[in-house]
Amino acid sequence: MTQIRPFAGVRYRLTADELGRALAPPYDVITSEERQALLAAHPRNAVRLVLAESADAAGYAAAGETFRRWLGEGVLAPEAEPALYLLEQRFAAEGGGQLTRRGLLARFRAEDPERRVVLPHENTRKAPEEDRWRLLQAAKANYSPIFVMFADPERGFAALAGAVAAAPPAVRCTTGDGVEQRLWVVSDPGPVAAFEALLGPAPAYIADGHHRYSTALRYRDASGPDGAWTLGYFTPIDDPGMLVLPYHRILASGPDAGAARAALAPHFELVDAAGPEAAARAAGASRARWAFGLAWPGGAAVVAESKPSLESLIPADTPPSLRTLDPWVFHRMVLDRLLGVSDDAVDYVHSLREAIAAVASGRCSLAGLMRPTPVDQIVAVAEAGESMPAKSTFFHPKLPSGLVIHPLLV
Repeated sequence: MTQIRPFAGVRYRLTADELGRALAPPYDVITSEERQALLAAHPRNAVRLVLAESADAAGYAAAGETFRRWLGEGVLAPEAEPALYLLEQRFAAEGGGQLTRRGLLARFRAEDPERRVVLPHENTRKAPEEDRWRLLQAAKANYSPIFVMFADPERGFAALAGAVAAAPPAVRCTTGDGVEQRLWVVSDPGPVAAFEALLGPAPAYIADGHHRYSTALRYRDASGPDGAWTLGYFTPIDDPGMLVLPYHRILASGPDAGAARAALAPHFELVDAAGPEAAARAAGASRARWAFGLAWPGGAAVVAESKPSLESLIPADTPPSLRTLDPWVFHRMVLDRLLGVSDDAVDYVHSLREAIAAVASGRCSLAGLMRPTPVDQIVAVAEAGESMPAKSTFFHPKLPSGLVIHPLLV
């Protein structure tokens, strides 16, 4: 049973225009250049809180001191009473139009994956986990929610959220990514109890924030049961605004177009494309069991669609939840087995624009252009207790850091 509770969230006390410029994305999508741009947008941008300026004791201590100083100055202030927070994000859809996603910000109890209450789908890495741990120790607060999906077949969440959203929001601003953020403070006992009852029995799946979740478990182990609570954002799996984008792969070293074609041709239909953008679009539209695009500096690009023979290469003991995944097949079968490329040569970009730029500049020798991973495949991997390859999903839009801060009680 997923336990959620209201809490007295700490929020910026700024105008709507200032708030939009003061919020930041999650730490793991902020480059050094983006950090400077966020600080230029607002001197008290939450990037100062979520991403230490230096990965040493002084850097983490400074981030924690900044949080406490802003509280003392009144830039940040806690809610007068415990509440849940309904967040609505309105954003542009690829190809035109607008999408809306709603979710609930709440404190929730972190549970070991073996208890099958909150299920991950991704392994964590030591360096970012240590970074999150040191920041948490310095600040004793969660600035960024863990993105959690849950099943809502009767659409009870949509009904509750719709009733709350009938009133004017407490906060309305537009962040630097162009997303309109609208926030309602839910403190009335009736709606709070209704949300708690609805989410309690629902299976919960981590969509984004695995390192933050493992850090929450570590904090619980270090501080005791009262430290088991962390910040989550809960949204239905079938929310109309649920959008998963692909992470593309760029390779520091890899085979040229001729060698790659020769290695892949026995197991893939290869069709020339007019550059990386065309290859990515064609792969995304493919109905093949596995498909992706490849692009090289100089203009060569192909769409690769699997032949039935590829199935015979996959080890028989591969879990069903993994063998359906494009990222797993791309890493284990294509890069490792067919092209002889190790994971050490792979870097990741979450936009097609970045992948195209890496190819055009010669920063990579080969780009793998991926299809998005469907939500039902993510759930299947989590249910099976397996883990996807790193950077298999990019949930869009990202949740803003600093919108509602969860102070830890111990």
